[in-house]
Amino acid sequence: MPRLALFQPDIPQNAGTVIRLCACLGVAVDIIEPAGFDVSDRNFRRAGMDYLERAAVARHDGFAAFEAWRVRSGHRLVLVETDGACPYTEFRFEDRDILVLGRESAGVTPAVYAAADASVVIPQQPGLRSINVAAAAAMVLGEALRQTTRFPAMAGPRALEKEDRP
Repeated sequence: MPRLALFQPDIPQNAGTVIRLCACLGVAVDIIEPAGFDVSDRNFRRAGMDYLERAAVARHDGFAAFEAWRVRSGHRLVLVETDGACPYTEFRFEDRDILVLGRESAGVTPAVYAAADASVVIPQQPGLRSINVAAAAAMVLGEALRQTTRFPAMAGPRALEKEDRP
């Protein structure tokens, strides 16, 4: 199943939102430290709410440690960046992918670019810098889960019957 990694996140609320997203979708999250905040900070916990306990979160002490683990584990590194090589909707995602999102303030380092097996971009209007990292994570992760048919199964029928729809 695809995973999602946050490279040195700056904003606890965004990290908490991403962790909540991943908990709901059953996706593991990798936090590549150092973060720009104390991960026990109350703002981080507020954004993640009670979902933090339900999430599979792995913390890595720097990119070198993350990269060594990733290579040993056989994961493919897919960088989600504003200057990615391929629109994410045209990229073929695989179960072994780790989608990496960079710092809100500075993206990723040259070492992360060099290690990436691929990079994707969310096409957007010219002249705008970027989409919020949590929103970008939701968009790209949703497409990766769709392609790999890894969305969680629904527990039961949740759609309204035709006659119940407005």
